[in-house]
Amino acid sequence: MAGIKDVAKKAGVGVGTVSRMLNDSGYVADDTRKKIEIAMRELNYTPNELARNLYHKRTGIIAVLVPNVSHPFFSEFVNYAEAELYKIGYKMMLCNTKKADNAELEYLDMLNRHIVDGVITGVHSLNVEEYKKIRKPIVALDRYIGENIPVVAVNHKEGGRLAADTLIQNGCKKILHFKGSIVVESPYHERHFEFDRIMKKNNIETLTYELEWNRFDSEYYRQVIHEISVKGMDFDGVFAVDRMAIECMNEAIRNHRKVPRDVKIVAYDGTFITELVEPQMTAVVQPIEKLAEESVRLLNDLIKGVKYKNKQIMLEVTLRKGNTTIT
Repeated sequence: MAGIKDVAKKAGVGVGTVSRMLNDSGYVADDTRKKIEIAMRELNYTPNELARNLYHKRTGIIAVLVPNVSHPFFSEFVNYAEAELYKIGYKMMLCNTKKADNAELEYLDMLNRHIVDGVITGVHSLNVEEYKKIRKPIVALDRYIGENIPVVAVNHKEGGRLAADTLIQNGCKKILHFKGSIVVESPYHERHFEFDRIMKKNNIETLTYELEWNRFDSEYYRQVIHEISVKGMDFDGVFAVDRMAIECMNEAIRNHRKVPRDVKIVAYDGTFITELVEPQMTAVVQPIEKLAEESVRLLNDLIKGVKYKNKQIMLEVTLRKGNTTIT
C-alpha cells in the first residue's frame, strides 16, 4: 500500500509539500498540486482522514443526541441532520440515550475528551448544570440549557392556537388533551399553555392527561389509552403528538366510534406517520428539515469560533388538514 513518501517520490517533491497540500496547511503551487494529484491517482493513494483531522485538532464527527430514534419526530430529525452534516464535511454519531440513565452524560463526556467536535442534543433527561460545565460547541433542540448554548425550536404557541381553533371550529365540546411533562423547562410547553388558554376562554371542557417524563415508547402510549378507555372518559376531540393521536384514533375505531363524525383529532408534529394512516391525520406540522438545518448551521458557527449569547431560532409551524377533522 502506497504511503505519503511514495507519493512525494513519484511527484518529485518533498514529503512536507505533500503534507501541506493534504492538510491545507500552507502554500503549494498549482502545478505542484497537479503533480501530486496525478501521483496519488496512479498509486491509488488514499489520505488518512483520521490523521488529517488530528492535525487540525478535530475528529470530523458530530454527536446527535435523541431519547429514542424510533420516535417519528427524532427519526426524521436525525435523517435530515446527517444529510446537513455531510454537506459540510462531518460524519454523524447517533446517540440513542434511552438505553441507559447515564447515557446522555457519557456522550457529553466524549465531547470533553475531544472524541467528537460538537453536540446537537434533543434529550431532556440531564440536569442543566451538567451542560453548563462544558465549554464546547453544543446546540439544543427545544430546550433551554444555558445562555451560551443556542436553542432551535418552533413557535409552539402558534401550534397550540392552530390546534385549539381547529377543534373549536369542528364543534368539539369536550376535548382530551395530552400534555408533555413539565419537569423540564422547554419551549414546547407553550403549545399546551396556549391551547388551555383558548379552551378556557371559550368555556370548552378539557380533560388533561400529563404524560410521563421522557417516555416515547408505543407500549407506554397503548397503556395510557387503555387506562383512559377503562375509566370510560367521554370526549369528542383529541389533541396529542402524532403517535398518541394515532393510538386514540385506533381506540375510537375499536369502540365503533367514527372519525371524524364522533371524534375529531389534531396531531402535533406532522411526521410521515400521520399520512400513512387512514383516515389521514389533521396535524400541526413542525418544519423538521429546517430545524435540522438551523441546528447544524449554528453548531458549525460555534465550531468556527462564533460566540452566541441567549441565541434562539424560532421557526413557524403550519396546519395540514387531513380527514380526522371535518372543516
